[in-house]
Formats: sequence, C-alpha cells, structure tokens
Amino acid sequence: MLKARCVAGVDTLILRDAERGSFAVAREWTDLATPNACERVDGSAGRVDLHSLCDLVTLIELLAARSRGGLAK
Repeated sequence: MLKARCVAGVDTLILRDAERGSFAVAREWTDLATPNACERVDGSAGRVDLHSLCDLVTLIELLAARSRGGLAK
C-alpha cells in the first residue's frame, strides 16, 4: 500500500503492482476495512428471527411480571 486517501467521500487505498503500476481500490473491498458490527464472522449478514424475538419479548414480560409480584414464585 502506498497511501490512503478519501476520494469523493470514499476511503481509498493506493496500491502498487509490479506489472501494472499503481491503482486505487475502496478500503471496504480489502481486509483493511473497518469491521461491520452487523456482519457475522463468516461474512454473512446477521438476521433477526421474528419468532425468536417474539419469544424473547414474552420471556422478558414474564420475568418483569414475576419481579413485580404478578406471578407466584
């Protein structure tokens, strides 16, 4: 890598190849990209399972009711 710069709002790396000379690529196309918090380790995008989310909401509501004394312990 020769240098990093921002071109038209895109972080860009200037690279050098022995045969082709220098060229630019977007940083997000390389392993130097900033990690994405929504992306899994295997590279796939994280997805929310609606049924699991509903089960979690139900569990939280039950635990909240229990802590308020709404259900027998």
